[in-house]
Amino acid sequence: MKKTSALGVFLFTVFAFIPCYAHHLAVVVAKENKAESITSANLSKMLKAETKKWPDGKNVLIVLQRHSHAQSVTLERLNKMSAAALKAFLDSHPDSVQFADTDVEILKIVESLPGAIGLVDVRSIDDKVKVLKVDGKLPLEEGYLPHD
Repeated sequence: MKKTSALGVFLFTVFAFIPCYAHHLAVVVAKENKAESITSANLSKMLKAETKKWPDGKNVLIVLQRHSHAQSVTLERLNKMSAAALKAFLDSHPDSVQFADTDVEILKIVESLPGAIGLVDVRSIDDKVKVLKVDGKLPLEEGYLPHD
C-alpha cells in the first residue's frame, strides 16, 4: 500500500509540474553578440521589424520555428496581435524573418549569424549561443516572456 501511495504522489508531481516547463522559451543570440539583455518592449520592436539593426550596426534577423504553437502564443501576446495578424505580418516580412523546422536548426542559424535572434524551447539551449535576459529575467523566472 505504501508503494502505491508513493507512486501516486510521484506520478502526480511529474504530471503536474512537467507541463509547466513545456512552453518556456528562451531568447537566444550568437555568442559574439554584445547584448546580455533586452527589454520586452525592444524585443517586440525587433519582432515587428521596427528596430532593424543592433546597436553595433548588424542587421536583425528573427529566427522562428515554422510550426510552434508556444512561439505563436508568445509572439501574439508580446506584440499584442491576433493569430491572423501575426501570420500576416510574418508572411509580409521575409527579409527580416527566417523559419526553421526545429530548435536545433534555429540554434545553428543563430550561432552562425551574429545579427540573428531566435526563440527556442529552454530544453534546446546549448553552449554555442547566448541566452538573453528579458526585462532582467532569465528563462523559467516568472515574467520572462508572456506565455500560456
